[in-house]
Amino acid sequence: MELTKSLLSNKFLKISLIIILGSILLTISAKIKIPFYPVPMTMQTFVVLLLGISFGYKIGCSIVCVYLIEGILGLPVFSNSPEKGVGIVYFTGPTMGYLIGFLFAVFLSGFLDFNKNYFLIFLKLIFSVSIIYILGMIWLGNLIGWDKPIFALGAKPFLLAELFKILILTIITKKILKFRKFI
Repeated sequence: MELTKSLLSNKFLKISLIIILGSILLTISAKIKIPFYPVPMTMQTFVVLLLGISFGYKIGCSIVCVYLIEGILGLPVFSNSPEKGVGIVYFTGPTMGYLIGFLFAVFLSGFLDFNKNYFLIFLKLIFSVSIIYILGMIWLGNLIGWDKPIFALGAKPFLLAELFKILILTIITKKILKFRKFI
């Protein structure tokens, strides 16, 4: 009985630490801007998918939820905060759809079965990240109006960077899944 309590306690502490560190990693990935064409890229979407692949959908979703709650409560965790605001005001701005899309993307990348075929891994990662952009553009269209070039503003500038990040993830997914067995 005591051994069971000890094991459960250790597992709880381990998962809690993973969630906290994952949230910190997601925050760091939002703050670092890498020069890329046509716009600088952050590594947020890469880290979102990486968290799902590495830890599964339950822990991955927990990490993203903690990250979103931190941002909503006013911590400067989002990409352009505090420069462009913090808290619920920033969250409900133009990027809200993308931020909500993180939850769906981490769920899919943690839930989908990534077999040994690199082409299928690539397609599943494309599908996972596309949810971020679909929800982001829907929110953006509702916010600024559908008469604006939503795709040109909300997705097109980022597609080359996303392709680059997904190619990297496709190559390393098998190695990540070996690590996941130890969690």
